[in-house]
Amino acid sequence: MLTSLLPIPLLILLASATSNNPANYTCPHHLYTVQIFSEDPLVIYIPGFITPSEASHLQTISANRFTSSQVADSSGQEQLASTRTSRSTALESDEIVQCIENRALAFQGYDVSRERLEPLQAVQYGLGENYAPHTDWFTSPSQTGPEVGGNRETSFFVYVAASDDIVGGGTQFPFLDAPRDERWCEWVNCDAAWDEGVTFRPIEGNAVFWKNLKGGKKGVGSGMGDKRTLHAGLPVQRGTKLGMNIWTREGELDGKYRSGVV
Repeated sequence: MLTSLLPIPLLILLASATSNNPANYTCPHHLYTVQIFSEDPLVIYIPGFITPSEASHLQTISANRFTSSQVADSSGQEQLASTRTSRSTALESDEIVQCIENRALAFQGYDVSRERLEPLQAVQYGLGENYAPHTDWFTSPSQTGPEVGGNRETSFFVYVAASDDIVGGGTQFPFLDAPRDERWCEWVNCDAAWDEGVTFRPIEGNAVFWKNLKGGKKGVGSGMGDKRTLHAGLPVQRGTKLGMNIWTREGELDGKYRSGVV
């Protein structure tokens, strides 16, 4: 074979060139664990959902692209609101982002097609910035029609980066019961009062996954929003946080609403 005849330094150089060539990019074999936090509603905690190199890439491609985050009002119109003070941006689906998308789709089962995935959204939180309690599922018909794939069936919130000095900035689910096993304290704020529900701490690379809708049937319009998935991005009291939303719809989105592959 040719490789057996090449000197080791040249082999290393060729391997490096191949790995840096987008046309030959292959998603890394990435293993991660999962912990079921709640069965009803389904909430799963995922340590190490993205790799450090993926996190670094997400920071690079989102830099200097953020604008003030918006929320949808009762009519479905997007607008600025005092309840959401973060900054956000949609991410182009390059080779590395596609690997993360594929991982999120595979996590949900082989029957979940790419056409149901919204463009990934990076969200940046600075000092004092937060997102007041809200749900990811919608009530407005304009936000849940067939063209947009119905309602948001599932959500991931991924902690892409958090400064070493961060205080606050957790993701709070006020209607979830606090855990009993102290091993959860590695990822959950166990110092919070029991009546505050559950707050997942912002830990780089980790993610929280949950189902937004109730109902066993599949398809657009078959599920009902689960109020127990109400959650909040708590204020950052010190430091900064970069997160990422991954949303999957009940059905396929029209092409104009999906992320383009670059």
